[in-house]
Amino acid sequence: MPVFLIFTAALMFGLYNVFIKLSAGHINAVLGAVVLQFVAAFLGLGLLLYQQTGSAAPLQFNRVGLVLAVAAGVAIGLVEILTFVIYGRGVPVALGNPLIIGGSLVVTTLVGIVLLKEGASGVQAAAIGMIILGVAALA
Repeated sequence: MPVFLIFTAALMFGLYNVFIKLSAGHINAVLGAVVLQFVAAFLGLGLLLYQQTGSAAPLQFNRVGLVLAVAAGVAIGLVEILTFVIYGRGVPVALGNPLIIGGSLVVTTLVGIVLLKEGASGVQAAAIGMIILGVAALA
């Protein structure tokens, strides 16, 4: 398992939420989300261009991959706008972030198990139950 990559992604996702919280009272929610998305797009474009420099291999993709990437973009765009609105209304990041992330964990886990037919052991199912209880208690 790529532990370092997972740790780095978790760190960046946590900082992402903190930076949105800190900026939410200083910028319109939609403008904040647009700025965030432009920066992310330019970062991704730069990495893509770097990756393709000197590479003779063509980019690999298909229609399904593009459609699903667009759907993910719509979802995260709406999450970003909603997060700016939530934090702009004074919700503390120490409360809002666990609720948003915990709720998203419940959604993705249920989709994984029910729709994608991914398995979960007894220990994993118990952990999922504790996450659901924790989110409910925090809410």
